[in-house]
Amino acid sequence: MTETRTEKFQLKDGRSAVLTVAEPEQVVRGGLVVLHEAGGVTGTVRLLASALAAEGWLAVAPHLYDDSLPQEEQVRQLSGDAVLAASDIAFAVLAERGITADLMGVVGFDLGGTAAMVVAAERSIGAAVSVGASGVIQPVSTALPPLVEVAGDLKCPWLGIYGDQDDVIHSSEVEKLRDAAAGAQVATNVVRYPGAGHRFDADPGAGTEAWHRTLNWFDAHLR
Repeated sequence: MTETRTEKFQLKDGRSAVLTVAEPEQVVRGGLVVLHEAGGVTGTVRLLASALAAEGWLAVAPHLYDDSLPQEEQVRQLSGDAVLAASDIAFAVLAERGITADLMGVVGFDLGGTAAMVVAAERSIGAAVSVGASGVIQPVSTALPPLVEVAGDLKCPWLGIYGDQDDVIHSSEVEKLRDAAAGAQVATNVVRYPGAGHRFDADPGAGTEAWHRTLNWFDAHLR
């Protein structure tokens, strides 16, 4: 498995952020910004970045917040502007490596999936994937929009993945999100897995299929 490293990156314009990076061992196909779940850049997030790097993507995970406040408070205070600012630095780091915007994508699970959709509605990149993105109708924080309100503004191909056994997000909300995303001027798709829960742990087959679907989405659109 490709190893990750975490360090503070500073751009020439003075912007800086802590990023966890996984570098492909082979030729870099493009770059993916990995947005973390509510728990921050956990071991699971590092494994995801490593797995994406093994597929040839330079994976960069910005740390959206530090550990100075409890997790619940960090989430409550997270804003769309903060998500975009951190993601923009990650995109800039990818650009410094010679990766163009059409070869950049964003992906996230849970809170990261929510953040990924916010980014996809504001930035013209190659593609986006959200897994188990919460805040569909009721926003995750007062400073983040409900996803149904930004879905029609998507600026890049977006894939949403959900499990029907999710105890956080009801399937009726997912269908409202599907309808809202259909109004965007880009390709969108929402996939529901009947036996999967929020973390896809209950149905390993669905988890494997969702992983391959994610890879295929980036393969199809980042070229």
